[in-house]
Amino acid sequence: MSDHNDHERRYWLDDKRNVNKVCYALYTVCAGFALADLFPYKQHLHFDFEYWPGFSSIYGYVSCVALVLAATQLRKVLKRDEDYYD
Repeated sequence: MSDHNDHERRYWLDDKRNVNKVCYALYTVCAGFALADLFPYKQHLHFDFEYWPGFSSIYGYVSCVALVLAATQLRKVLKRDEDYYD
């Protein structure tokens, strides 16, 4: 019996061009937020270093990288064998 699902279904992110479009859109949005931080606007900040240009963008990036690195180390502690629930 032949199966009707012989052809593997392709999704829109399977195409490398679409992945590149998503990456470029993300870069554009991030650059826009970083540029917006350079223009003066009313801020309610607590410390002087928070007023440095681009501080929020840099802080967000460093925090994200730190979370990813922490998660990779935490994975080593929490990882279970493949047949753990069997």
